[in-house]
Amino acid sequence: MGNALFIIWRESAEAMLVVGILYAWLKRRPDATVGLRYLWGGVAAGVGLALALAAVMLGLASVLSDDALEYFQLAMMLIAAGLIVQMVFWMRRHGRTFKKELEAGMQQKAAAANWWGLLAVVAIAVGRESAETVVFLYGLGAEQHGISRLLVIVPVGLALAFLTFWALQQGGRILTWRTFFRVSEILLLLLAGALLVSGIEKSIGLGILPPVVDQLWDSTLVLDDSSRVGGVVASLTGYRARPALLPLIALLVYWVIVSLSLRRRA
Repeated sequence: MGNALFIIWRESAEAMLVVGILYAWLKRRPDATVGLRYLWGGVAAGVGLALALAAVMLGLASVLSDDALEYFQLAMMLIAAGLIVQMVFWMRRHGRTFKKELEAGMQQKAAAANWWGLLAVVAIAVGRESAETVVFLYGLGAEQHGISRLLVIVPVGLALAFLTFWALQQGGRILTWRTFFRVSEILLLLLAGALLVSGIEKSIGLGILPPVVDQLWDSTLVLDDSSRVGGVVASLTGYRARPALLPLIALLVYWVIVSLSLRRRA
């Protein structure tokens, strides 16, 4: 549940960043009243796209056979892991110039009175973050917590995102954007690695991949991954008290590739 809460918080805060930049930019314009209507229309359209995606995914899962559902869930785990890594690298590449690029693009659309273009940009931005949240939550197996627990997580995550966004707007006195992105970047990469491990383990369980060695060691006495604390560490980092060789190799290769890529882009 902690992973699901983190994803909702992080993605919602990023969507609020886009909306907040455009809102502040529009408020400085004489035609703000018109522009704001399209801004909120874009937000609604983006959320609607994500809800449609969630409905499609849940509908598809409900009609699949048990075996097909296992493969579908495996695919969503790996897709979620890949999307998380892609998002981290995208923010690394565009984070410093994101606000300037976004405002420049909106300036061109406003000059041409292309308010539908503004709506489309907001819908795509919010829809992307919301759709990623849907995919991530499915990949994390959030449905296993039950609908009632998930309904509790969503408003809590949104409330934390609003609180974070407010703190970020205080001129760096409480929280800076640099700190926010750096901390969430580390947590996202840890989470992607954990999803990769879960995906490899599921592949082994389905007979797609061999474990190579079933159990390398047993560190249950140090930290049991079935305990409350160990479960949190396991779901966030991919830790296993009794790891098989193949998932461990996959996790090590993942961190080598990610570390080298981040160093190259630094």
